[in-house]
Amino acid sequence: MRRRAKVIKIGEKKIGGNEKIAVQSMLNVPSYDIENNVKEAIRLQNAGCDILRIAIPDMDSIKLIPAIKEKITIPLVADIHFDYKLAIESVAAGIDKVRINPGNIGEESKVKQVADICRVNNVPIRIGVNSGSIEKSILFKYGHPTANALCDSALYHASLLEKYDFYDIVLSLKSSNVQTMVQAYRTIAEKCDYPLHLGVTEAGTKKMGIIKSSIGIGSLLLDGIGDTIRVSLTADPAEEIYAAHDILKTIGIEKKGVEFISCPTCGRTKIDVINLAKKVEDKLQNLDKNIKIAIMGCAVNGPGEAKEADIGIAGGNGEGLIFKKGEIIRKVKEKDLVEELLREIENL
Repeated sequence: MRRRAKVIKIGEKKIGGNEKIAVQSMLNVPSYDIENNVKEAIRLQNAGCDILRIAIPDMDSIKLIPAIKEKITIPLVADIHFDYKLAIESVAAGIDKVRINPGNIGEESKVKQVADICRVNNVPIRIGVNSGSIEKSILFKYGHPTANALCDSALYHASLLEKYDFYDIVLSLKSSNVQTMVQAYRTIAEKCDYPLHLGVTEAGTKKMGIIKSSIGIGSLLLDGIGDTIRVSLTADPAEEIYAAHDILKTIGIEKKGVEFISCPTCGRTKIDVINLAKKVEDKLQNLDKNIKIAIMGCAVNGPGEAKEADIGIAGGNGEGLIFKKGEIIRKVKEKDLVEELLREIENL
């Protein structure tokens, strides 16, 4: 059963409660390059991003907010550190949500100013806590950035906003250690009803980052914990979005879109299944049909083992079978397999 979090509105999008789990990513273009930030924002929205975050390191970067919002329809989040005035100006510029760590923007009077302008403008705040931002007093208590330390830090920062009558709060407790991250979210899920943004911070390059994120985010989602997710990768941010949707589809939360199944190949395989599978997956990455596609190496695990697939191919000796729901349609030469499969998918 899914944890019932408080429902919070970010622009026109709701998170928490029974709302759809939102996929987030972040622009990685230098903040001074408005034109290319806008282009990337459009590209990421088209890739399936539900909520988009941008870094606001200085006052000049405030110009990004109206420029991007003019071209996209998904909510835009300002990532703020140290200077509370950047949060205030971001709200004035029309930002949909602010991400801060209240502990690094100065004295409480500054936190109050941010809380006040966000409350008046119905702009929620995400409190982003990670292993490197925990207060010295909390670190002294636990010795190092433990799950409980992350939890205490997040609740402390939330209390600063609550003190000034602000409750439209989202929490994140990220760690690069998967076990710490998972335990931190499980702990805080029992201590408050704020929506939780899941992620493994500094997860790494595409290969390891996806593995770490799948384990960490996936474990929590299977527990019913989590309202928004980000797969943080040292890679093209579009890869974060694809990976996030794949996680949601794999554990059955998201039904929309293509699901691929393919065999690992063996000594029976007589066609290039590895390249065939990659070509098909690349070409159909953005296909919006709710179908399952199988790329199989031989008759042993072809139409029979993959009969639950809506459509698929099974290899032979320089040729392959195209099948639907386990029923063979026709035989095709290997060089034509991808083209013919794509034609059949287009007609589904």
